[in-house]
Amino acid sequence: MIRRFIKKVFGRKPPAGPRILTLESHGIRREQVSSCALKTTRALREAGFTAFVVGGAVRDLLLGKEPKDFDVATDATPEEVKRVFRRARLIGRRFQIVHVYCGSDLIEVTTYRAAAPPVEDEEEASRVTAEDGMLLRDNVFGSQEEDAARRDFSVNALYYDPEKEEVWDWHGGFEDARKKVLRMIGDPATRFREDPVRMLRAARFAAKLEFHIDPATRAPIAELAPMLARIPTSRLFDEMMKLLLSGHAERGVKQLRAEGLHHGILPMLDAILDDPARQRFLHEALHDTDARVRAGHGASPAFMLACLLWFDMRAEWRANEDEGLSPQSALYEAMDQSLERQRKVLAFPRRFDGTIKEIWSLQSRFEQRSGARPFRLLDHPRFRAGYDFLLIRTRGGDAPAELADWWTRFQEADDPERKSMLLSSSPGQASKRKRRRRSGQGNGKPGDAVEVKLG
Repeated sequence: MIRRFIKKVFGRKPPAGPRILTLESHGIRREQVSSCALKTTRALREAGFTAFVVGGAVRDLLLGKEPKDFDVATDATPEEVKRVFRRARLIGRRFQIVHVYCGSDLIEVTTYRAAAPPVEDEEEASRVTAEDGMLLRDNVFGSQEEDAARRDFSVNALYYDPEKEEVWDWHGGFEDARKKVLRMIGDPATRFREDPVRMLRAARFAAKLEFHIDPATRAPIAELAPMLARIPTSRLFDEMMKLLLSGHAERGVKQLRAEGLHHGILPMLDAILDDPARQRFLHEALHDTDARVRAGHGASPAFMLACLLWFDMRAEWRANEDEGLSPQSALYEAMDQSLERQRKVLAFPRRFDGTIKEIWSLQSRFEQRSGARPFRLLDHPRFRAGYDFLLIRTRGGDAPAELADWWTRFQEADDPERKSMLLSSSPGQASKRKRRRRSGQGNGKPGDAVEVKLG
């Protein structure tokens, strides 16, 4: 029954067996696999189970790239895996996996999964698959053959046996990797309907791996793109952050646009890509983030969100001022308004709000280059993030280059030179500070951050 279902869903007969590639064919040596992954597969084998390094790690090693992490697939159930290891933890409810720890290293171990078998009862079937083919439940243990069939792309369905140094290839992923082709396993339209996020993954992997998408895989994307509206916004946010913080965000955004996937997925991205001025700013933000990731530095989702929402927040700020609010009140109101409005369509965590607001509010303080304020700003815990944001604004044409140059020199100068660089305050500014002190503001309090409006 299951074999008939696989044939129906995936549009072809299941392979008779995997193509087993030896070391001479694929070139992956066990020494290239993390020691924690090797210990994990060895322990599972010694306990009587099969265990393979699987998915992206095998793909990346074939392509000569260093894998970000190593995952293991096995025929042991999650409970059996947990019993094998002293330091292991079950994760998830619907789709259980096991995290195995070796010191600070972590290996994600999954049990082979199969496609959900056909259900005779209509009511039960409605709980497994929606009318449009989208899977609602998919958590059935199976064989390695079935596990390979339910994976998305052929290059992600490769299994590496560290003991024999063999690659097991069920769906032609080895040849696709050599040809730099991203090909869906089975019927693409059916697979995209099952999980529309696979369309985003196709764009992300094509950009990251510098692959081209197989024409048959690409064909149904334009028609099925509206199905992404049914995906929970929190899951969309996670997938978009993977793309934007992958180190290949520039290519990724171009790929999204080429596939027609940018409309409606990330509303803030729609507005940016339709505005030439914002496009330049986005290009600089993505270019900067890609460079940081490729250099091995951290990339912050909060920083990326601050870039994506900057223009909307600033427009809100100006509108609030036009309604008569003070600059300080207008700014704080605008930050809250823009974040909450976006959260309704893209569920990003509130823990990012503080960092985003600090990056934004620091921008006006960079314009204050007299007295003690520049010295206080250097000591601000978010100074570096705010300064990096200022540089992106400058390269994107949103801030004067002279301002960024001044702050670059000010950081590197000694104290005497810094004092010589300070700008003199105009009489009007001095009077304004005196009034603010009499009203209980100033001296580094939040009101200082908005004395000067942004351009």
